[in-house]
Amino acid sequence: MGKNNSKLKNDSNKKKANKKLSEEELNELESKTYFTKRELKKWYKDFIRDCPSGELKIDEFQNIYKQFFPNGDPTKFASFVFNVFDNNGDGHISFKEFISALSLTSQGSLDEKLDWAFSLYDVDKDGFITKAEMINIVDAIYSMIGNMLELPKDEDTPEKRVEKIFATMDLNYDGKLTRDEFKQGSKNDPWIVQALTIDMSSEDTNVSD
Repeated sequence: MGKNNSKLKNDSNKKKANKKLSEEELNELESKTYFTKRELKKWYKDFIRDCPSGELKIDEFQNIYKQFFPNGDPTKFASFVFNVFDNNGDGHISFKEFISALSLTSQGSLDEKLDWAFSLYDVDKDGFITKAEMINIVDAIYSMIGNMLELPKDEDTPEKRVEKIFATMDLNYDGKLTRDEFKQGSKNDPWIVQALTIDMSSEDTNVSD
């Protein structure tokens, strides 16, 4: 979210969120995130400036990722992340959803980050990650990073990368990963988590049209 002048154009007829968080809201968010009240107030101010309605929509969310990955196409990956941020599935991200996910991905423990990563890869939310699901996510990651990294020959396609991951993580060879298999395997393969997180607290990140 932006610390600089927002480029987002807004219709004056759209609903507008409250300019400040209530004390009750601050107390709740402070207890459920890793942010202080002062940090929460700052984040809310920036969020409302860029999203006066109090709702971050998918195209705006994708634009955030485009600022981080100008040489690739982060659209597909950002859509997957958006669906995890959008905890109640209503098609937009509220400040509460945004700050909760940001807190977890930026300051959470390794276990918390791995749980979050599992929820991203488990696209259909059935409690398992299939090869097809992981290929879908890894393909989105490869599209996003573009030519930023030179991949080794045995990882230069999403299918090859996923085969390597499953070879080490799928301990019972059933073609799918449980949460425990995924979390344990990811601790030995940091790329799994590193590829999923970007620093949205960057000073020059904003939502643009």
